[in-house]
Amino acid sequence: MSFQLFGLPVSRGVAIGRAVLVASSRVDVAHYFIDDARVEDEIGRLRVARDAVAGELSLLKRDMPAEAPAELAALLDVHLMLLHDDSLTGATKQWIVERHYNAEWALSAQLEVLARQFDEMEDDYLRERKADLEQVVERLLRALAHGPEAAFGAAPAVGARDFAGEDPLVLVANDIAPADMLHFKGGVFTGFVTDVGGRTSHTAIVARSMDIPAVVGAREASRIIRQDDWVIIDGDSGVVIVNPSPIVLEEYRFRQRQAELERQKLARLRHTPAVTLDGERVELLANIEMPADAPAALDAGALGVGLFRSEFLFMNRGGELPGEDEQFEAYRAAVEAMNGLPVTIRTVDIGADKPLDRMSASELRHEHALNPALGLRAIRWSLSEPGMFRQQLRAILRASAYGKVRLLIPMVAHVSEVKLTMEALARAKQQLTDAGKPFVDVEVGAMIEVPAAVLMLPVFLRYFDFVSIGTNDLIQYTLAIDRADESVAHLYDPWHPAVLGLIASTIQQARALGKHVSVCGEMAGDPAFTETLLGMGLRSFSMHPAQISAIKQRILRSDARRCAGTVPALLAGDGPSAQPGVSLAGLRTGQLTA
Repeated sequence: MSFQLFGLPVSRGVAIGRAVLVASSRVDVAHYFIDDARVEDEIGRLRVARDAVAGELSLLKRDMPAEAPAELAALLDVHLMLLHDDSLTGATKQWIVERHYNAEWALSAQLEVLARQFDEMEDDYLRERKADLEQVVERLLRALAHGPEAAFGAAPAVGARDFAGEDPLVLVANDIAPADMLHFKGGVFTGFVTDVGGRTSHTAIVARSMDIPAVVGAREASRIIRQDDWVIIDGDSGVVIVNPSPIVLEEYRFRQRQAELERQKLARLRHTPAVTLDGERVELLANIEMPADAPAALDAGALGVGLFRSEFLFMNRGGELPGEDEQFEAYRAAVEAMNGLPVTIRTVDIGADKPLDRMSASELRHEHALNPALGLRAIRWSLSEPGMFRQQLRAILRASAYGKVRLLIPMVAHVSEVKLTMEALARAKQQLTDAGKPFVDVEVGAMIEVPAAVLMLPVFLRYFDFVSIGTNDLIQYTLAIDRADESVAHLYDPWHPAVLGLIASTIQQARALGKHVSVCGEMAGDPAFTETLLGMGLRSFSMHPAQISAIKQRILRSDARRCAGTVPALLAGDGPSAQPGVSLAGLRTGQLTA
């Protein structure tokens, strides 16, 4: 049976493939592929975990006090029966063998299959046994997490192979942590869909960095779509089509072919300078998450890295943070890969929807903070961990000896934060000098992400050499919208006159004082905003490498002076309708924002 789901388009294009479900569990698990050589070892891990849980349950039953109710012993028997049932452990092995899932992922996938079978049972007693199944699986997951893995060795993640055979894969989940997205960056999945999220949540940003179609905020997608269903993800309109008819399937395959031809045409522009019709030269930079992304930036024709999101070096590591030397090697690799072009490294931007441990953003939100977007994140977190912060500053400074490095500080709002940051930087420089380690004095910039930073800009620019506008957070904080919350996603409005006014003010103030200004948020990579930003005076855009050619094409067709003439009307307008040809409905359906 074919049906459609609707969500928010966050990464353009069409993906077609078989669904791979990442089941939601109260115990967070890693999801990665293993290679052929690891299959037996992974099955061994599963067997050891099963035996450990069986031993726990048997011990509980043996040591049960005499006054314990008989129902408790019966319940333990049910758990033991489920544990040894072939439909659980036997079928889990099949996921490992056939799909090359790691043991935790395989177990979660089989739980999803069995849970749906329980939900469809007519007998109330049998249907309620789903809770017992979930408890057994959670015990197994904990055993896998804490079990004796040394007997088998750590299973390496694999990302460059399609384990569905000839069929492409699409990822379906309630939500995907940004760090987990990086595991899938090798090209296994052709697209993904999630139940929750917004257009500028960091999971969506990573999807765009992978340059694959994606739809978020599709509500019940992970509950309705089944493993191995054929799925079409329309990243242009936010539609997900499950088990499409042959006619619909062929139509979308035709769209895929057309999109590929368009990409090939745009690729011819990668070495063409970005100059407007009236001769204004524009700098196009790349945003990257890891050093391995740098070659793609060069291939796309980027004139440097405008944003290296260093937090991805810190994530998905449990309680362990990268040390100074590990960070230095990563920064140096990126700098050397750019062959002398500038690399702007942002200090760690942890918090909100980018937690350090494996806890999901939604769990972090509910269990640890009332509103993490307004809590200890970005530079606030760094200043609360001075030892860690100085380590990162030293690592970035050391990398400056190998190429042009710029340092970017996220989410500054107070002069006191600026002064403490400069003190930490001075101390890091002194420590390197005392240790005899080479470095170069780097330019230091501020991320403009909160309205207070725009209002304080004349003061901030006494301390900073340049500024970079993070439009994602600036919109969020200006409009009081949680950008990861799909329930208010329709209110996330980049065309709001207040937002445009803050961006225009930042550009004008920085240019008036002779300071370099760029935009590194999602607006920089969206062609719908290119002419508006040009009209405001912006001459430096930073975006994912895959977006550079499309933005360059728009710049080549634009007249900067004519664009400037449209800005006053936008700033004086009363909302999205002030933008010619734009409607609020269009914004809500994602026609304007990638």
